[in-house]
Amino acid sequence: MGDIQMLLEMGFPKEKAEYAMKVTNYKGVEPAMEWLLAHVDEDIPGDVTGNTVGTSDANNAANTGNEPGQAETPAAETATSSSAISQAPEAKSLKCEDCGKLCKDQGELEFHAAKTGHKNFSESTEEKKPLTEEEKKRQLALIEEKLKQKRLEREEREKADAMERERNRIKSGKDMTEARKRLEELEMKKLVEQRKKEKAEEKAARERVKAQIEADKARRKLSQQPQIMSPTASQGFQSVTSTTPAEPSIKTPSKEYTQTRIQIRLQDGSTLTETFNVKEQLSAVRVFIQMKTENDEPFGLMTTFPRKVFTAEDYDKPLDILGLVPSAVLIMTKANVA
Repeated sequence: MGDIQMLLEMGFPKEKAEYAMKVTNYKGVEPAMEWLLAHVDEDIPGDVTGNTVGTSDANNAANTGNEPGQAETPAAETATSSSAISQAPEAKSLKCEDCGKLCKDQGELEFHAAKTGHKNFSESTEEKKPLTEEEKKRQLALIEEKLKQKRLEREEREKADAMERERNRIKSGKDMTEARKRLEELEMKKLVEQRKKEKAEEKAARERVKAQIEADKARRKLSQQPQIMSPTASQGFQSVTSTTPAEPSIKTPSKEYTQTRIQIRLQDGSTLTETFNVKEQLSAVRVFIQMKTENDEPFGLMTTFPRKVFTAEDYDKPLDILGLVPSAVLIMTKANVA
């Protein structure tokens, strides 16, 4: 709603409301209302556009009277019309025939018609009396009450808007917190699943190593069975060898070993002992150590007498080729030992 419309609702005429807004440089309703209350009995000054019609007619009549031979009939007619107009009653206000209210000007009349819906109006010789001091005070009190009511409504509206903004801020904060919480839960779930997967892979690796060791043991047992001699055959072989005289010129063949006993000294000072087939590779010893110690970190093996550090190529060689028969002591070292 505009400032002028608000002044019209307060009962001020349209011309005065517009003039008051212009005088107060359109600073708002309150300055314009104060000016209107201070100049309630004053009329709006009109624009000075020149002499009136009556003055110009009088001058023309005087000018024509100075000229010789001028007829006096038009002057008489003019005087007669002027007297008729002066005798006619002058309309001082506009009256609403529906409710009897007097309106000072057309603007006030239009506002009254728009507000009440009345349509029957006529000119009236009654003059709208100016407001008395008591009426001025009463109207001022009414205006102040309306301004106070509008101020309270504006404050309530601003308070409601502030509360709505605060609710939206709290809601957005809660939504952000819940989104962050869901993200953390998803990350935690992903970590748990990854850890389960790693444990399953570790378990599968241990099972494979364990199955390989069991297979190596079964293979060693199968390889040892054909080479075991019966007791009677061994006794007969011993009797034959005992009765046969030894010939110093013929060398006895070296004993063929099928198994070797390996002792492993671990890094913490403890020892492990196991029997291996001489044809097994050195990598089987390393797998055995990994299974017993459950150590996944890389390590190396070496002997002290004679000192020998086994390389990556040595782990693919059999134990008898490496000289670890019929028994040997291996020392577990770090991977970077030279």
